[in-house]
Amino acid sequence: MRVEATNRVKLVFSLFDANANGVLEADDFELMARRVVEAAPDSDDTAKSAMLAAFRRYWSTLSTELDADGDGLITFDEYAACVLSPARFDLAISDFAESLAALGDPDGDGVIERPLFMALMTAIGFEPPNIDALFDAFGPSDSDRIEVTTWVVGIKDYYSPEKAGIPGDCLVGSASP
Repeated sequence: MRVEATNRVKLVFSLFDANANGVLEADDFELMARRVVEAAPDSDDTAKSAMLAAFRRYWSTLSTELDADGDGLITFDEYAACVLSPARFDLAISDFAESLAALGDPDGDGVIERPLFMALMTAIGFEPPNIDALFDAFGPSDSDRIEVTTWVVGIKDYYSPEKAGIPGDCLVGSASP
């Protein structure tokens, strides 16, 4: 596993740990889901519902795959073992990526404007300068938009243990692809 992948996962774990108690639990994902949906007020109810469902599936996959003792808590080591294992987590990541990108495209034109991208990523907890760097790394158009498919691929790449030098590395502030 690449160091870059581990750094990306450490960051996401810290963001999902909404109450900062060192473990992930269902309430963390509900809180995050609500914050993200609230950041996209112009998106339709279908997109919002899909995003809520994607966060719940993300949690469900983690708890099903990792919570052997049934305590409802996932440690960082347990989390990294699952999210960096494509066979165990690809469906949850695909669902999450597609739902988040759809939420960012409320008019359905296939592109995401920087302000909404910033709002969604800020709601997740990423730092604004890193979000800007990520958006720029995706190669926005002259009208400052990125393709929905570009973001979906970028999210999936973020969780790929063999990837390095990808746009998602900008979120940890250690790389500029």
